[in-house]
Amino acid sequence: MSATTTRTLALLDLLQRHREWTGAELAARLDTTERTVRRDVERLRELGYRVESRTGREGGYRLAAGGAMPPLLLSEEEAVAIAVGLRVAAAEQLVDGTSTALSAIAKLEQVLSPASRRQVTALATAMTSPEQGRAPHVPPALLGQVALACRDRERVRFSYEDAQGAATRRRVEPHALAPARGRWYLVAWDLERDDWRTFRLDRMGELTATGAHFASRALTRADIDERILVASSAQRQPLEATAVLPMSLADFAAHMGVWAEGSDEPRPGVTRWGLGGADVRDLFYGLSWLPQDVDWRVEMPDDARAELVAMLRRVLSAVEAPPASETTGGGPDAG
Repeated sequence: MSATTTRTLALLDLLQRHREWTGAELAARLDTTERTVRRDVERLRELGYRVESRTGREGGYRLAAGGAMPPLLLSEEEAVAIAVGLRVAAAEQLVDGTSTALSAIAKLEQVLSPASRRQVTALATAMTSPEQGRAPHVPPALLGQVALACRDRERVRFSYEDAQGAATRRRVEPHALAPARGRWYLVAWDLERDDWRTFRLDRMGELTATGAHFASRALTRADIDERILVASSAQRQPLEATAVLPMSLADFAAHMGVWAEGSDEPRPGVTRWGLGGADVRDLFYGLSWLPQDVDWRVEMPDDARAELVAMLRRVLSAVEAPPASETTGGGPDAG
């Protein structure tokens, strides 16, 4: 492959990142001149790509939708089929590297016509599991923007509505995107709060890529999985309770790690932590992780409290019971 061809393909990859580039930015990325960039743009246009350009101070290059798709030369119907397959595979976690699949989807859907993109969304929704089908809708364009921001390590801004309906503006460094329990979640470093946060995409709006890039922070696959598990578990549960602890939120977070997310400090030295589950056994499991050296209390429905107390008494009785040999008078040497 010649240097010209390699550079032209690299230019195509940059243009497929769903954003507009100035000639100077492209030249810097490709380590060439703006004049060479203009020639390479013309080569892409000859191949069938619709590369739009604007002159002036705010000018730049962008890849327009609806163009042909060499070198694959896919038909519109083939591109729709591939995009549907990728979206279903990513949403159902049927492939490793979900972000890679989303990046491919974003590139593919960018060159589809609006009618074909609507067809992809309709078909993918129809083909997903019942749980996925009932999930809140996430616009494909937003999904693609977030996926590319994660891949390119580009800071973004967006509006966000939390579970209580409070609206905020967030500025974050997106690191990972993944589905869980029928929803899409973003793990990102929140620049205003100087900490990790996990966001549901169906609660995001008005996302803007800032153009500012960042260095990746330490975040393992296990960290990502745990944070998304915590966020996806923070949905309304059949049975819910609140633990109230006489300790600061900082100390509680140090003990609980990522599972402290969602807790608050209504007054200095007191932390409230919500938990829930299908029944009292789930509550018992959650409460077992609380610090054992402080006298915390639990707020919960009276009937559930009575059931939990009865269960704990049975457990305590079983644990304190003497070994079977002492109760039956038998044993290995009996007789």
